[in-house]
Amino acid sequence: MGDKTQTHHPGAAGRALEADQPASVRNVVLVGHSGSGKTTLVEALALAAGAVNRAGRKEDGGTVSDYDEIEHRQQRSVQLSLVPVAWDGIKINLLDTPGYADFVGELRAGLRAADAALFVVSASDGVDGSTRMVWEECAAVGMPRAIVITHLEAARADFEEMTRICAEAFGGDDPDAVLPLYLPLRGPEGPDGHAPVTGLVGLLSQQLFDYSTGERKDSEPGEDQLPDIEEARNRLIEGIIAESEDETLMDRYLGGEQVDVQTLIQDLERAVARGSFFPVLAAAPAADGAKQGLGTVELLELVTGGFPTPFEHPLPEVTTVDGKARELKPCDTGGPLVAEVVKTSSDPYVGRVSLVRVFSGTLRPDQTVHVSGHGLADRGHEDHDVDEKVGALSMPFGKQQRPVTHAVAGDLVCVAKLGRAETGDTLSAKDDPLLMEPWRMPDPLLPLAIQAHSKADEDKLSQGLSRLVAEDPTMRLEQNQDTHQVVLWCLGEAHADVALERLRSRYGVQVDVVPHKVSLRETFANKAGGRGRHVKQSGGHGQYAICEIEVEPLPGGSGIEFVDKVVGGAVPRQFIPSVEKGVRAQAAKGVAAGYPLVDVRVTLLDGKAHSVDSSDAAFQTAGALALREAAADTRIHLLEPVAEVSVLVGDDYVGAVMSDLSSRRGRVLGTEQVGSGRTLIKAEVPEFEIGRYAVDLRSLSHGTARFDRSYARHEPMPPQIAERIREQAGENA
Repeated sequence: MGDKTQTHHPGAAGRALEADQPASVRNVVLVGHSGSGKTTLVEALALAAGAVNRAGRKEDGGTVSDYDEIEHRQQRSVQLSLVPVAWDGIKINLLDTPGYADFVGELRAGLRAADAALFVVSASDGVDGSTRMVWEECAAVGMPRAIVITHLEAARADFEEMTRICAEAFGGDDPDAVLPLYLPLRGPEGPDGHAPVTGLVGLLSQQLFDYSTGERKDSEPGEDQLPDIEEARNRLIEGIIAESEDETLMDRYLGGEQVDVQTLIQDLERAVARGSFFPVLAAAPAADGAKQGLGTVELLELVTGGFPTPFEHPLPEVTTVDGKARELKPCDTGGPLVAEVVKTSSDPYVGRVSLVRVFSGTLRPDQTVHVSGHGLADRGHEDHDVDEKVGALSMPFGKQQRPVTHAVAGDLVCVAKLGRAETGDTLSAKDDPLLMEPWRMPDPLLPLAIQAHSKADEDKLSQGLSRLVAEDPTMRLEQNQDTHQVVLWCLGEAHADVALERLRSRYGVQVDVVPHKVSLRETFANKAGGRGRHVKQSGGHGQYAICEIEVEPLPGGSGIEFVDKVVGGAVPRQFIPSVEKGVRAQAAKGVAAGYPLVDVRVTLLDGKAHSVDSSDAAFQTAGALALREAAADTRIHLLEPVAEVSVLVGDDYVGAVMSDLSSRRGRVLGTEQVGSGRTLIKAEVPEFEIGRYAVDLRSLSHGTARFDRSYARHEPMPPQIAERIREQAGENA
């Protein structure tokens, strides 16, 4: 692991991008809040591994972080990116994830594709609530984790204090499971009084690793330096021994026996790999002209020595396409092909590119595979059950693609020309189609109503939207039948901004954002009667139909009932369905503010007909007129949709969240404790009041709360709000 003292020679590490066996692969996802330094760390690791030949530059030109023009404009990572490097004969797939909460879908995809996680924590910013939540997600599935502290060059950055904070945040009941493997060494103070970190001291080997020249140099510590590391070293040894599978080791250590360093390293690697010990390391990018950044060699050694191989990754549930369970060996290169699309993107030169994690079998170019759907049809992603031919296989590095001949189980690879496959889809053999259980995706809860900017844009909008949602399963496309709006449901404002920018720059579609409309309804407040008279006899074939109806309100959810109580044939039998048809057509248009009428019983009581001039069309018109007249004689309620909302929030923010819900006309139904320090608040809130709740809740809880919503019912709006909406409807009529 990172406390080994041998010298490494990466050589052609940057070119060794093909793995022939799962044991030589490590899949690592980098997790941390926006600005913690994940992308900079990936570039530093690539430089140290020989994948780049000068700071931030690839051997064939371009930078490691040339991922997306949108990222450059917005100065933040907005998508999952893969950078493969090699170290000591091990291929390391580094998965850089966005730190911004709006792009948590990309993070979840990275977690699915990885076997271990590096949590990147800024010494100047600390641990935020969203990072804690991701840590808990990893803990729930037993994913091995390590912590990297960055930005030690910041004023007042304190490695020891940040390690203590990480132990409190991540250690749970066992803070001794979160301990540093190294302590930073600081050089002389500069004019500003700040002493830069120039190296590390390995607590197990008691070796110094000096990075001040731009490349790691090993040396022995001076006698005066040993006492400073003794306490931290003893605590680390005790923490490792506590996780050792040798139950006698602790007694021997406490009895005064000196434990061999190599034994400690082996126990440490096993504890990290099984997710019971979480080492803390420090890292910094290389200075201009330097080959290695601080701590990069130690991190690469940790990944290759301590993180698990894909063999140790539990296989997600696999079934046949008709739902029958299928048992497979983990990472069987000779087994049936099972791979999953973890990311979909569009390249301007090669078209759609799919980032694929192979879980079983071996994937090769020009192979025909079966694409199985992902069950997200409710988000505008159609289910798939088709055969497709795989295009070229390659490894990404910035904007470049390096061809490879195959991808074994456990590896990640980019696949070209999968025109139908979307993120979350399963690839399998065409004669043995299989389906993997999809990973959990957050529900997009921020609506973005859009319309084409011009006729030319309108012609391209449908295709642009379908390609947009194919890339991003966290986005939901809705064609609202009530409001006739096209709505993109997003995770937040930044997510919405990126969607609009991609539509414009990548797919050539300019759209306008319009106010999102809520699906309102109308109903009668009281019983009322109406008479519809449609009589026109001015030469030629006339029109004659008269009907009398009574309308009464019904309980919510009843819809529209039509009852025939005509006696004596006042309305001929053949025209009674015509009256009903006219009533229902008018109800669909609304009777007050233009919203559909619901939850009423319409009773046909009487009417008149003409032997020649009565017709189906005449009685449809009379039925509609009768309903409008009845509405004019009584009060009409405007009904608004009410959502059932569940908010999971830290105890510190419960009061603020409940107060905010009340200000939104919400009714809190109850609270319950969920685990340690979390409360689940259940409430009913009008949908008018929670259009931007995804944004507002994040601000209110500092990114630590999340919520779900579901439709409960429609209920009458307060009179003053209803009146305002009626006035707006009248102005727009």
